[in-house]
Amino acid sequence: MTFVRKHKARATAWLLVAALLLALPAAAHVIDADLSKLSRTEIFWTYIKLGFTHILPLGFDHILFIVSLYILEPRLKPVLWQATAFTVAHSITLGLAMYGIIKPPGSVVEPIIALSILFVALENIITTRLSPWRLAIVFGFGLIHGMGFAGALTGLGLPQKDYFGSLISFNVGVELGQISIILLCWALIGRWAADRSWYRARVVVPVSVVVGLVAAYWTVERLLA
Repeated sequence: MTFVRKHKARATAWLLVAALLLALPAAAHVIDADLSKLSRTEIFWTYIKLGFTHILPLGFDHILFIVSLYILEPRLKPVLWQATAFTVAHSITLGLAMYGIIKPPGSVVEPIIALSILFVALENIITTRLSPWRLAIVFGFGLIHGMGFAGALTGLGLPQKDYFGSLISFNVGVELGQISIILLCWALIGRWAADRSWYRARVVVPVSVVVGLVAAYWTVERLLA
């Protein structure tokens, strides 16, 4: 039974990685409607959906970041604290960028986003427990990811008649996408495998290695772009 459980855990981990790879964006964001003709309620739902799809399925790098945050300590409470720190941070820089207070260049932001994923993946491999400094690190990386969200949202544009409301709606959609990833990870792995003796060797390390390799490739690719 132990042998079967170990291989079941390994298969589950690699299935999760495969599922995430299938989430690689195949299309860009598109707004089909004329925003000037939409009501505030319709704009609200439009930007919630845009924020959500920016994470699932289009935000492959953000998906890997959230997965990396989750797997080291796969209980809901620790990862929700991390997600909260991440959300507060990216909300700050997203708002500042959209109002033109800061103007971060994508050529700098995108490689740092890739490096943030690599950092968390390597930390998962090196350490065996959640560090008290993890919240501060996640908050710092959230500031960078918020600038990345701003780059995507700038391309979409915001309606002048409800600029602030649509900005908040997009952010809510992003948060719903992140929560969906966390709950999916919990349902697939955390719920039944978190307390197993083989969890680290069969789940944390192999998933983190794959994520780290992808992030390292992205870092080089984005630096050379």
